[in-house]
Parts: sequence; C-alpha cells; structure tokens
Amino acid sequence: MPQLTDTQIRQAKGNGKAQRLYDTRGLYLEVSPPGGKLWRFKYRFGGKEKRIGVGKYPDVSLSQARDRRDEARKLLADGIDPSVQRQAQKVAAELTSSSGFNVVSKEWFNKFSKNWSAGHTKVVERQLERDVLPWLGDRVIGEITATELLGVIRKIEDRGSINTAHRVLSFCGQIFRYAVVTGRAERDPSADLKGALPPATKKHFAAITDPKKVGALLRMLDAYEGTFVVRCALRLTPLVFVRASELRHARWSEIDLKNSEWRYLVIKTKLEHVVPLSRQAVAILKELQPLTAHREWVFPSGSTPIRPMSQNAVLAALRALGIDKEEMSGHGFRAMARTILDEVLGVRPELIEQQLAHVVKDPLGRAYNRTKHLEERHKMMQSWADYLDKLKEGK
Repeated sequence: MPQLTDTQIRQAKGNGKAQRLYDTRGLYLEVSPPGGKLWRFKYRFGGKEKRIGVGKYPDVSLSQARDRRDEARKLLADGIDPSVQRQAQKVAAELTSSSGFNVVSKEWFNKFSKNWSAGHTKVVERQLERDVLPWLGDRVIGEITATELLGVIRKIEDRGSINTAHRVLSFCGQIFRYAVVTGRAERDPSADLKGALPPATKKHFAAITDPKKVGALLRMLDAYEGTFVVRCALRLTPLVFVRASELRHARWSEIDLKNSEWRYLVIKTKLEHVVPLSRQAVAILKELQPLTAHREWVFPSGSTPIRPMSQNAVLAALRALGIDKEEMSGHGFRAMARTILDEVLGVRPELIEQQLAHVVKDPLGRAYNRTKHLEERHKMMQSWADYLDKLKEGK
C-alpha cells in the first residue's frame, strides 16, 4: 500500500471540500475546506469504527503521526480503547491541576488570610514559599505521604529552626485538612507526625521588671530626641502596655479623651477592647493632638502620613537610646506591667489579664465582656501611671 510523503502533504491545498489523504494502518491526513490539516487514526473497537485525532500538521510531522498511531495500535492489542484511554488521561490531568499542593495551598491561603493580621499573613506566605512549595508544590496533595512531609519539615529542623518547623507543620496540617473537606485528599498526613519533632522552645520577650531599672528606663524614654511622634509613642507605651502593632495602628476616631478611653478591635481576636487612659496618657495625647488629629492615625509615618508609623519605629528608638534587644523589647512593656502590677502593686490577676486583652473567664467559665470591671480597670491604670511617675522620680 502506498504511503504518504512529505511532499504530498506540503502540496495539499484546500479546495472547498474536505479531503482525506491516506497513509497506512488507519492513519490519514484530513484536509479541511480552507486548507487546515489534521492527523487522524481510524480503528475498530468492540465491533464499531472509531476515530481519534493524533495532532495537527505541521506541528506534528508525518513520522510523529505514525509513532502516535503505533502507540494507539499497541493499546488496541492490549484490549484498550485509545479514545477511552485519552479521556481518562484528560480527567487525571484536570484532577492533578486542581489537586496540586500548590493550587490547594493558594486556595486555602486566599480563603482564610482575610481574617489574619498583616504580620501573620506575611509569615505564612513567606514560610510556605521558602520551606514547602519548592518540594511539595507540584505534588498531587492526596498522594503526599507522612514520610514525604516529614522530609520537608526536617530540612527546617536541620538548620536549627525548631519553632519554625512546628509552625510550618501546623500550616501544612491546615492545608491538608482543607484538601480533605474539599474532596481532594483522603486524610491529613501531618497527624502521623505528632512527636516527630523536638518540643518547641518557648520564646520570652526581653523585659525590664525590676522597679529600679524601670525608673531608669522611663527617664531614658523622656530624654529621647527623635521625632515628636515617636517620642510620644515611646512615652505612651508603658502607660497603656498594648501590643506594639495596636499602638501604631491607633486611630483618633477610637480615642475618647473626654471619657479617658481608647476603644479598638484587637488585631489578634477581632474583639473590641477598652483601654482606660490615665491622666498622664491623656496629657500625652493632647500634646500630640494639634500635630496629627487632622489625620487618621494617632502616630502617622514620618515619610507617608497616610500610613501608620513603622512597626520598627519604637524598637529603633529603644536601640537609639542604647537599650539592647536582650534587655528590652517592644513587647516587653506588657511583661513589665503584668509582673509589677501583680507582684508589687498586688492587683487582681483577672484585671491585669483583661487589660492585656487576654480572654478571661468568670467562675462559671464564661468569658468576661469588654466592659467587665471597667471602673476598677480605670483605677488600676491611674494607679499604674502614678506608680511609674514615682519610679521615674527615683522613689
């Protein structure tokens, strides 16, 4: 039987109707009326005549088309319908494209990151991109084993980052559980790795808790010669002892100077929190008011006033004052207040915990609401501010 030649194929032109140029063993070239050329393979399976496309000319050459025909004939010899095999491969490819770890992790991230703080969002994104996706990103999530996941986590452990290893394993567990509930995995392999890592080390923020040293610290804060906005933030920090991110995101719309209160949503829990403002805190805010009250932020950025102060502003100011990071951190003011209010001033623990915006429960196990003990907390915050003044004076 004569075979097609490359010359015949090149010279074939559209003539207004479909043409078929036959090769051998069921392979032929179909020329469309406009002149397009498509390779097809004709075969019989189960007593029925069938056809499948094997590529477009010239993308698929004559020799390549013959190879694809021969592959299809091998399937027929094994009792497999090439068209059914192709459909199965297409379904598998679609399943793989929607079930890859990279795809599922992005879907999980986009769904849940809306409720995270900006800092946490960056941490999750950075650690997945650096420590997980290079090794698991292209894998079908339902095929990843506990052993394979452990190998990825071990890479983090081997560089000495035990806490990060625990954190990344937790992120992966959340992604796998999301894959389970969306029907793309049968189970969460991270559950099999319980106890596989050394215990995480608890990180303690550097804090000054000795009253004598606190007095010296407060005098140093008052002596800060940087920008007035940062100086006010430094002086206010020990008086309110909120999280650093919450202080820099303070808005004038949240401040009620008349009633000496600051009400805002806690970034971590999304619950409203009330900070009673002492006379000293109110005085600092009134000093700052003429400079920034016409803007949204109490502590605007020095370079871009439409944004809040940099997250490193207070920390950088502490370092500029010569206060070492091993001695005092921005978060350390919370530890300082908690320790001294409890051990020196004898304030009831539940009042301190409420003021720290921690979840505190009553004797019946119910969480206190934001206004519980508010009057007592007003007194506590004023006593705290007066005590700090005494320490500053060296008493």
